[in-house]
Amino acid sequence: MDSIIPYGRQEITREDIDAVVGVLKSDYLTQGPMAPLFERTVASYCGAAHAVAVNSATSALHVACLALGLGPGDRLWTSPITFVASANCALYCGALVDFVDIDPRTYNMCPHALERKLIEAERSDSLPRIVVPVHLCGQPCDMEAFHSLARRYGFRIIEDASHAIGGRYRGEPIGNCRYSDVTVFSFHPVKIVTTAEGGMAVTNSAELAERMGLLRSHGITRDPGLMTHEPDGPWYYQQVALGFNYRMTDLQAALGASQMMRLDDYVARRHHLAKRYDRLLGGLPVTTPWRHPDGYSGMHLYVIRLQRDRIAHNRREVFEELRAQGIGVNLHYIPVHTQPYYQNIGFKGVHFPEAEQYYSEAISLPMYPKLTENQQDRVVDSLKKAVS
Repeated sequence: MDSIIPYGRQEITREDIDAVVGVLKSDYLTQGPMAPLFERTVASYCGAAHAVAVNSATSALHVACLALGLGPGDRLWTSPITFVASANCALYCGALVDFVDIDPRTYNMCPHALERKLIEAERSDSLPRIVVPVHLCGQPCDMEAFHSLARRYGFRIIEDASHAIGGRYRGEPIGNCRYSDVTVFSFHPVKIVTTAEGGMAVTNSAELAERMGLLRSHGITRDPGLMTHEPDGPWYYQQVALGFNYRMTDLQAALGASQMMRLDDYVARRHHLAKRYDRLLGGLPVTTPWRHPDGYSGMHLYVIRLQRDRIAHNRREVFEELRAQGIGVNLHYIPVHTQPYYQNIGFKGVHFPEAEQYYSEAISLPMYPKLTENQQDRVVDSLKKAVS
């Protein structure tokens, strides 16, 4: 059998290797100059005032929630079609989680469903403190609509842009925080650019940036302006908050800063492959991704939906046949509210129909910059066999 084509894969160049080796030969492996450089690079690209590099997007979500004051008795709402971290970050803070169903075309949180849920929540005095829209697959959410609702109902917004760096919304970079308090990125190896593991929170608020920076490093500061009393000497530090060890190393940051030099090329290549998939899949019993004209997707994932009434096989059979042919398809995502942990904390019998319909039909096809057209042809030929 031909080699397996994965659903996603990093590209590491000679420049990336040289950047990491340069750090290995330097005086600092962590807490040196590279993490601040990477922060400035990302903030500048996005048009945001501040960036805080951390060891994962999950960590970025956590410190963003804490910086925004999320705590016991508060509520966070997010999409059910996301990785569990988008919801778990609320539980880490002792807060409550709920979900808002998705739009059947974009697969992102539906603004109309959010508005209906907010109207009901206002009546029962159970409005959320934070809403986390997720730019699924890299496609930007309708952030202007969410921002308008935030002004009306008083909640804060964290954009989960783990899939979306390099994308644009209404002509402006995702991450400029025009419509949100914080935007979070992921740099896992299958993402658009990688630091091996890593994440970042960007914001236009100096106060939020300072708070997130403090929380990522044990809540410890050497800044006399943040201390509760005068330092004893030049060695002195104080723990002024209960923080975490969420720092990004200089090795990771050097890799990320190098990869950022190719970000636009990576996203453009993904768009080329997506348009080619659109064309090659025409006529098959699948629904290809719809892309909103107001946005330019980061195109992290290419998700098809099986038109099950036109296919003799069920989704599992199609999925397993593709895997058997060496196509490393995946599924993004299992609805969070159906996970056993969430069922056990109160979501048993709770339904989000659009999310569940999406899950019953979705398959993620291979999508990464080094995917060749010959490999893409093989993916499409294998899918044709699997659905016939």
